[in-house]
Amino acid sequence: MNTRRIAVIALLVVSTVALHAVQQQQAEALRTELQRHDLSVPGREVIQVRVEIAPGTVFPSHTHPGEEIIYVIEGVWEYVVSGKPVRANAGDVLFVPAGAIHSAKNVGTGRAVELATYIVEKGRPVLTFVK
Repeated sequence: MNTRRIAVIALLVVSTVALHAVQQQQAEALRTELQRHDLSVPGREVIQVRVEIAPGTVFPSHTHPGEEIIYVIEGVWEYVVSGKPVRANAGDVLFVPAGAIHSAKNVGTGRAVELATYIVEKGRPVLTFVK
């Protein structure tokens, strides 16, 4: 009886770990806010976000109420900024002007990771999707 219970518990643990791993792999986009601070310029703040997307994932067209400075940490990204395509690899940087409509896609074979720094109007949504 104890052996059967141990086997069932072990099976549940392994199943839970496997399910978690699959869910992690299926997560298409993950945005993690790292820090947010008021700036010395009234009404402005700086926000840093780590953005991670799976291969083939497209982050749809959107805008920000201020400038975005991107540093590519990992992978190969293809951005479209104001209708112009830009490819960026690990170590590259990109500047997105305030209000510019832009999108991003992971065109590599592994996960793509960037550090996005926003200098934006305080109190407004950091990201607004464009239809």
